[in-house]
Amino acid sequence: MKPKQIKIQDVTLRDGNQALRKPWTLEEKIEVFDLLVALNVDGIEVGFPSSNETEFEASKTLAKRAPAGMPIAGLSRANETEISKTWEAIQFANRPRMHIVFPVSDFSIRHVLKISEQEVIRKIHNSVSFARSIVGPDVEIQFSGEHFGDAIENFAFTKEAFLAAIQAGANIINLPNTVERYRPMVFVNMVKEMKDFIGERAKVSVHTHNDLGMATATSVECVYVGAEQIEVALNGLGERAGNTNLYETVIALHQNGETLGINFDRIYPTAKRIAEMTGIPIGEKTPIIGEDIFSHRSGIHQDGVAKTIKQTKGAYRTFSPEFVGRNDSETISFTNQSGHRAIQFLLEKRGIKVPAEEIHRLFEIAKTISSKENNREITEAELVDLASNLTVSL
Repeated sequence: MKPKQIKIQDVTLRDGNQALRKPWTLEEKIEVFDLLVALNVDGIEVGFPSSNETEFEASKTLAKRAPAGMPIAGLSRANETEISKTWEAIQFANRPRMHIVFPVSDFSIRHVLKISEQEVIRKIHNSVSFARSIVGPDVEIQFSGEHFGDAIENFAFTKEAFLAAIQAGANIINLPNTVERYRPMVFVNMVKEMKDFIGERAKVSVHTHNDLGMATATSVECVYVGAEQIEVALNGLGERAGNTNLYETVIALHQNGETLGINFDRIYPTAKRIAEMTGIPIGEKTPIIGEDIFSHRSGIHQDGVAKTIKQTKGAYRTFSPEFVGRNDSETISFTNQSGHRAIQFLLEKRGIKVPAEEIHRLFEIAKTISSKENNREITEAELVDLASNLTVSL
């Protein structure tokens, strides 16, 4: 069921940018675009060209800047005027992609659109047909059924809606979890059923949001039921709790044996730069890019780390820091949760070897100091001093 190729389509410049407190300037968008090109993502959505003149000019500029062969998408609602404006901007790309979105869930149809299901089908068919008429036969058209993840009640209708898009000329069907409401496998099973229905008539893509913190897991699992494209964002940027995180997604797929074209060593510097540009800090425990993810303080963990620190696979490490472009390394530090091995490891780093009984005495001294001083960390330098004083006293 898994596709032969998995495409990583980035939406940072559209979905990520629209959620920022201060959306990026053209110069900043160019920088982000270049970072994405350096990462070697498979495609980039550059913006929402019809929303305002700034977005239009940025989308046009980035389309002209795009490398040959890279899909460059622009988002449009199912409106002929907007579709025309979008095409006017993205047509300059070597491989432009028209992306049209329209709601398909029962809730949205009844409470937001307030139109009939037949009218939804008509709008989807007419908008995609119009897009095909102006972009020609060779340009990709992606249709997104907004709120697909919320379409459990009218799932049979969504099949009709997507079939209408395909018959009108869409060759990519994007299935968004626009608001994450349910556990991952509910959405994954919906994607599987839709993939089985669509078959080879169009490629299937997923676009998940992170309202419950499960967007990346949901997207990754969708690959294994046939999704051929995953839409992601740098640093997990996007509306509310954000979109599927690019870094976590590609590392998860890589760890499961999937071949991707991503330049993994560009991940960490890219993440740091995006954090600077948005003013949104990276949490120290954030997977892949957090400052603390290679730190070990538990005694049991430290023993395993010390024994495997030079191996490709670490006892408590998924990947090496340098794989994602980090210049740090696994660290062991001493707190009152640490064990004897931490002291031995830290002293040997400094070229200091001490007998086992001295390690035990140092452990007791260091643990007492830590506990008495509000459980603080004992630094490597302090341990060296303690070892030196202990040797002198002996």
